[in-house]
Amino acid sequence: MRAGIQSVEVGFELLNALSNAPGSLMLRDLAAAAGMSAAKAHRYLVSFQRMGLVMQDPATTRYDLGPAALRLGLASLSRIDGVKLARERVEALLLETGHTLAIAVWGNQGPTMVHWAEAPQTVPVTLRLGDVMPLLTSATGRCFAAFMGHEGRDAQRIAPMIRDELARLKKLPRNGFAAADLPQSQADVQAVLEETRRHGLGRVIHSLLPGVGGFCAPVFDAQGHLTLGLVVLGSVTTLDTAWDGAPATALLRCAHQLSADLGHTPSR
Repeated sequence: MRAGIQSVEVGFELLNALSNAPGSLMLRDLAAAAGMSAAKAHRYLVSFQRMGLVMQDPATTRYDLGPAALRLGLASLSRIDGVKLARERVEALLLETGHTLAIAVWGNQGPTMVHWAEAPQTVPVTLRLGDVMPLLTSATGRCFAAFMGHEGRDAQRIAPMIRDELARLKKLPRNGFAAADLPQSQADVQAVLEETRRHGLGRVIHSLLPGVGGFCAPVFDAQGHLTLGLVVLGSVTTLDTAWDGAPATALLRCAHQLSADLGHTPSR
């Protein structure tokens, strides 16, 4: 391990404590959160104030992150490529799940596959890079519809797409394995999207392709916007399709870490 400057590492604990706090802190509380005495913390805070990393409210004497910390954070976020970060995690996730993985982003026509990694022993699929996934019959589509189309402008854009797709689904015969997983009414759609939000990821079984199941977990950026979806899919004979199964759990864990790396803080 390379030598470093211990005082910098110690001082960083104060900045880290402020970044994790819901708001400004009194000196004693900040020092306690950083695991040091108030006198020691004060010496570091004097220097941090000079550099603009920390500021102190003269009325309340509370400390908070300063403008220099904000500039550093914004600069870091502007240089983060979410898809690049996700691709770096795919190999480890592939080994953990043992099933095909993909990355999807929102394109001009809907959720679009931009990266694909097949497991050594995988069910053959006809999906390709650049394919746009349906909103109601794919795990990817359900993920984007649930977390991107929940409110605001995105909801207004997605709503007519869902109505058009639902109209097409209503014309399909209800038979075979996929029937139970195909929404047939607006109430069915809302139930599917609410289930997706409740579990934190989209899931389909048979509805996209016969014999195939899959999950898609959302990755959010610092503003809370859905930036990409992490997908795992495989044969229902080998892929555990339980909401709390190993593939879903691993996918969610990876998505949560990616969201954190992109600056996302989950709402409490």
